[in-house]
Amino acid sequence: MSLTDQKIDLPIPEDDGACDHLVGKQLPDIELETTQGESINFSSIKGYLVIYVYPMTGRPDVALPEGWAQIPGAMGCTPQSCSFRDNYAALKKLNSIVFGLSTQTTSYQKEAAERLQLPFPLVSDFELNFIQSLSLPTMESGANTLGKRVTLITFDGVIKKVFYPVFPPAENAVEVIAYLNS
Repeated sequence: MSLTDQKIDLPIPEDDGACDHLVGKQLPDIELETTQGESINFSSIKGYLVIYVYPMTGRPDVALPEGWAQIPGAMGCTPQSCSFRDNYAALKKLNSIVFGLSTQTTSYQKEAAERLQLPFPLVSDFELNFIQSLSLPTMESGANTLGKRVTLITFDGVIKKVFYPVFPPAENAVEVIAYLNS
């Protein structure tokens, strides 16, 4: 049985105000690598863009960090990605482009993108350039700095809507669709 099949009592993350400054902000002019072998600059994308920032995806053959399930907002990266995958056609019909972003390396992300059969790219912010330029909230796990779960909806490079905290993660894509339909 996988973690996504188990019923786990997860701590609910609280809104600590760490994203209150984001609406109306211009996306930074930064090139990042994607799992599809391209560089992307979010600030140059016209129209609606959905960027869901997540802490990390686990691998079936690698144990999660100790205490991971007890960190509010840490669990749920795979269900969130699968929800965006399963709702991808609806998001495309709403003329939006979807990207997942984490601080994991592109090579690590490629395994998850292939295993989960994601129809959109995952983006590596391994050096934290994007996260730091927007002052997105982070958390520490061992020696790693990870982005907290945040979803940004932008239009022509300007942040229009922020979902933070995102909980439960598996429902985030449906929340994004509801916003884009409003």
